[in-house]
Amino acid sequence: MTATSSRSRLDARPLYRQVEEILLGRIVGGTWPPGHLLPAEPELASELGVSQGTVRKALAALERRHLIDRRQGRGTTVAKHTSDTARFHFFRVRDLSGRAVVSRIMIISCAQGQAAPWEAAALGLETGAPVYHLRRIRMLDGSPRIFERCTLSGAVFSGFALPPGEQPSELYVYFQRTHGVTVERAEEELSAAGADAETAAALGKPEGTPLLMVQRIAYDVADRPVEVRLSMIDTERHRYAVRLD
Repeated sequence: MTATSSRSRLDARPLYRQVEEILLGRIVGGTWPPGHLLPAEPELASELGVSQGTVRKALAALERRHLIDRRQGRGTTVAKHTSDTARFHFFRVRDLSGRAVVSRIMIISCAQGQAAPWEAAALGLETGAPVYHLRRIRMLDGSPRIFERCTLSGAVFSGFALPPGEQPSELYVYFQRTHGVTVERAEEELSAAGADAETAAALGKPEGTPLLMVQRIAYDVADRPVEVRLSMIDTERHRYAVRLD
């Protein structure tokens, strides 16, 4: 019996969705790590007992989720986060003309701690559960413009640490490279807030300066919440741009 025939009798979803789930399971489970070259479509179709068209639709769905890269003549590989792709998908700050900006990161601190109630709720943890707190500043055009408080799930990032001198510009690239955690999507809430003492000191602004606050929860390919981040953004010379399709 094929991998899909026994499932399709009880599963009302389209067959390509079932194939997508099987292939996703191989990515999530590490059978196909980032950069892995997938078998050709005919081989997958034969293995799973479905048509090449079904496999092609399943692969297209994974590509839309940025989980695989398909290159004509080079085959299909599991997507690897790079600084460029991470910035394109997850960094939304632009200059006032709408152009993308390049940031430089300054790590202030990285330490293990316990989840506050709001962090625990965001990460699906118990209050007081182990987490890792990361504080950093994003420099835009040579000036501190964004102060970030990142909280990482201790259940996902066991033993997380930054080696001395390590200044990863894109955390999601670092997560994938060091812990095998691939961030697929994020949910964000935007609001206005005044700079507290820590933020004001980091950005060189008076306390109470109006800032844009972005709270993000990042999810991996298994749909686990892995990070919650509060970004305090000085919008005097920059703006936060979101494209809605």
